[in-house]
Amino acid sequence: MSDSATREFASGAGSDSDQRQRRKLVVLSGIQPSGKLHLGNYFGAVKQYLELIEQGHDCYFFLANYHALTSVRNREELLELTRQAALDYVALGLDPQRCNIYRQSDLPEVCELQWILTTITPMGLLERCHAYKDKVAQGLPADHGLFAYPVLQAADILIVSANLVPVGKDQKQHIEVTRDIAQRFNRLFGPVLTVPEPYIREETAVVPGTDGRKMSKSYGNTIDLFAPEKVVRKQIFGIVTDSATVEEPKDPDRSTLYALLKLFCTPEEAQEWAERFRRGGLGYGEVKKVLFEKFMEELGPARRRRAELEKDPGVVEEALRRGAERARQVGVPLVQRVRDAVGIPNPVW
Repeated sequence: MSDSATREFASGAGSDSDQRQRRKLVVLSGIQPSGKLHLGNYFGAVKQYLELIEQGHDCYFFLANYHALTSVRNREELLELTRQAALDYVALGLDPQRCNIYRQSDLPEVCELQWILTTITPMGLLERCHAYKDKVAQGLPADHGLFAYPVLQAADILIVSANLVPVGKDQKQHIEVTRDIAQRFNRLFGPVLTVPEPYIREETAVVPGTDGRKMSKSYGNTIDLFAPEKVVRKQIFGIVTDSATVEEPKDPDRSTLYALLKLFCTPEEAQEWAERFRRGGLGYGEVKKVLFEKFMEELGPARRRRAELEKDPGVVEEALRRGAERARQVGVPLVQRVRDAVGIPNPVW
């Protein structure tokens, strides 16, 4: 799919029946269960997932517990974080009847595919990846898992023959790496792998955290989706603002608080708030109060669903089992074709 086709897909041009026929795609995305889901995950990822499911695409959403091993080194913690992320996904509306949710480790063939892809991946391609350089700059250990992360990510995408990968702007480079690897493999061994396209919603590509930087668990600047109400209130009222008085005009385009508030607003509401910022007479405390109310209104149903799911964990476990089964129906034959293409016999048992 070219860039123009991606834009056409996003805009929904054409008749409904034509679009269903032309735009039926395999969509894949994943989340690393290394901490609690936050507002950045919701607006930067989950809302896109829900739209893609509603459009009738064949969607795969996985919990990247292999990836999480680069930062989580405790057995019980990893198991619990993975369980919690699965609960979050289902509570937020990822219906297991309409999409496939699975643990990455329940499709172990992805690691074999990663190794085969590693053998044709140039070192320079990985050395240029900004995520690796950024994390090392933050003081994280420079182990092989962190360095080779983009190849495992490529295997995650290619194993289900994904056409489209919803990502934030900061992950676009990794999709480009996936495309480079897939194209190189196809040149060497024939047209086996599907070359994916990134799908980026520009208006929610980067969700700011409470300190103005990108919202991230590693920065400790998140607004958590399922934290107790008192914690959410504290996080929202802790959003960093400037020292402008109530009377002073304020620039909404430079305000983290406004950037977060408008995520919950219609375009008309966002425009009204922008005008109030510019006029002056608006206190940051009032805006934070409104933001908290909008958060609870938007996330309230999911928070209640999650509380119910906690009482019956078998529901989510069954969803993961079914999702893994469907992913394996696609992924295992793909790996068999890859093995055959490179000259490695498939097992005879």
